[in-house]
Amino acid sequence: MIGLIFGETDFPKEILKKIKKRNLKYLIIDLTKKRFFKKDEHSYIISIGQFGKIIKILKENKCKKVLFAGKVKKPNLSKLNLDLKGIYYFSRIIKSSKLGDAAILKEIIKILKKEKIRTISSLTFNTDLTLKRGTYSKVKPNKEDKIDIEKATTTLSKLGKYNFSQGVVVRNNKVISVEGKGGTDTMLMKCRNKKFKNKGVLAKFPKKKQDLRIDLPTVGIKTLIQCRLAGLKGIVLKSKQNIFLDKKKCINFANKNRMFVIAK
Repeated sequence: MIGLIFGETDFPKEILKKIKKRNLKYLIIDLTKKRFFKKDEHSYIISIGQFGKIIKILKENKCKKVLFAGKVKKPNLSKLNLDLKGIYYFSRIIKSSKLGDAAILKEIIKILKKEKIRTISSLTFNTDLTLKRGTYSKVKPNKEDKIDIEKATTTLSKLGKYNFSQGVVVRNNKVISVEGKGGTDTMLMKCRNKKFKNKGVLAKFPKKKQDLRIDLPTVGIKTLIQCRLAGLKGIVLKSKQNIFLDKKKCINFANKNRMFVIAK
């Protein structure tokens, strides 16, 4: 039995498809705000502050390993429904939440480890959703694009280990925007500029010292559309350290709009 601790985004849905296809036993801890998995008979709707209940469910179902997928946003602390273990760990969650959403998951992983429940990679059942090194579009980066890509990857590498940014936009060898707490979509909307078309790049790499079992940079068709609206020419991802949803649809979109998709 595997415990699936699911947050927002479409990635958890892809994992669940593979789990069901392989007829594996599972249960879902649904941490999504809209309760995406409430119709699944193996799903439990639980507050993020109910650690005691989460651990009890996992142990009662003999779950010795768990998988995290999707975003778990910072909870409203004034409305957090805490149980006894939640109260015990409350201060640690508050402290970690100041470092970003991924830090909350890391803290939960530490708590589960104390309870002898192991966390496995979110890509365990979906290795097909990551990109290996190479160019996946018909269009390849030209000399100017390569300069932008180098600037973007260098910028991300210089960010502090506690910075929550996974993305950066570079155009004409100039950093246009670095991803903030609003995420990639918000950053790309701010980068819209009618003067440019097929100029610049979005780079999305894991954060420094990131736990690669969780919160990998994720892109999909929505990201490609936002990039086009921002006038960007392409996307660059870290090889084997990304989640690429709607792969066929994204590559077709990139080819149609003369954009590039690469993994370095």
